[in-house]
Amino acid sequence: MTWTSKIVDVPDWPKPGIVFKDITPLIADGAAFAEVTQLFADAIAPLAPTQLVGIESRGFIFGAALANRLGLGLTLVRKKGKLPRKAHSAEYALEYGTDIVELHADALGTDDRVVVIDDVLATGGTAKAVTELIHASGATLVGLAFLMELGFLAGRAKLPDVPVTSLLVL
Repeated sequence: MTWTSKIVDVPDWPKPGIVFKDITPLIADGAAFAEVTQLFADAIAPLAPTQLVGIESRGFIFGAALANRLGLGLTLVRKKGKLPRKAHSAEYALEYGTDIVELHADALGTDDRVVVIDDVLATGGTAKAVTELIHASGATLVGLAFLMELGFLAGRAKLPDVPVTSLLVL
């Protein structure tokens, strides 16, 4: 059984017509989670990052494991109002409306080489907003990494011209 078999489709959740990709069985299986973490490490290490940025909330899971594996720090990007200190903000479009993500203003510096990590690349709006936060911090974006990419949504086209790793493209 491969790690991909641990991702479970949940039809019509959170609303009719959506097929949610549930990763909780994958992270609950130690061997599968370790395999995914190693695949991420193999893809990201050549980019020589100094810091990882995890996107709320599932990017925190993969980001923490990967940061530990690579001996790097993990910076968190959160939804608006969740960070306690001064933060940079970026707005992005949702299907119905907009949302805002934030990064502590002092979290990254001009010497940082950053890889962003999250579970899914869908339309690319959130990831693009996060790349704007990294730019605002003065750090250098050297790559983005996702467990899954929903290729039919063409989110990759919204991203900057840096290496994009997707362990599974659907």
